[in-house]
Amino acid sequence: MSLPDDVVCERLTLRLISPEDAEGMLAGRRRVSWHPDYPRRDDRDAASMVKAGDPQAGWGPRHIVRHGDGMVVGSIGFFGAPVAVDDVDETEVGFGLVEDARGHGAVTEALTALLEHTDRAGVRIRASVQPETRASLRVLAKCGFTRLRGSTEDGELVMVRPLPASSVVEERAASVSKPPTDS
Repeated sequence: MSLPDDVVCERLTLRLISPEDAEGMLAGRRRVSWHPDYPRRDDRDAASMVKAGDPQAGWGPRHIVRHGDGMVVGSIGFFGAPVAVDDVDETEVGFGLVEDARGHGAVTEALTALLEHTDRAGVRIRASVQPETRASLRVLAKCGFTRLRGSTEDGELVMVRPLPASSVVEERAASVSKPPTDS
């Protein structure tokens, strides 16, 4: 299961951070299409996860690119390919925007677009968020993160978005319809 290199939504394109961009971000180099405040520290942390030749790269970090001006204003992505948690494939998402791009629904739009792909893949998503970051909590609530799993050692809340019922039904049907294998 893989995600496309570019996920396009109404006002944004979520473009995978290439190994070249990641190297530049970590070295302090910038592109003219990047907002002056990008990359932020969290964006550089995300870029540090990018590895050349990674067959699971689609589950990595992405630039958030505005359609109107082509400007990169933040990042969103997963902290790696899904792994089984309680018999359901799951991974964690993270996101962030430069300050002057906030408050216009960009993260909600970006996360919704990614969740459409993860739902089709039957992957449950979790997010860790500082309890005082109300904007991030609102985004997660709008996107269906309704379960509180607990907290991290750093005091972040771990929010989980249950798979939609249709994804669970499709996933079970696919596993039931698989022919038995000879062992």
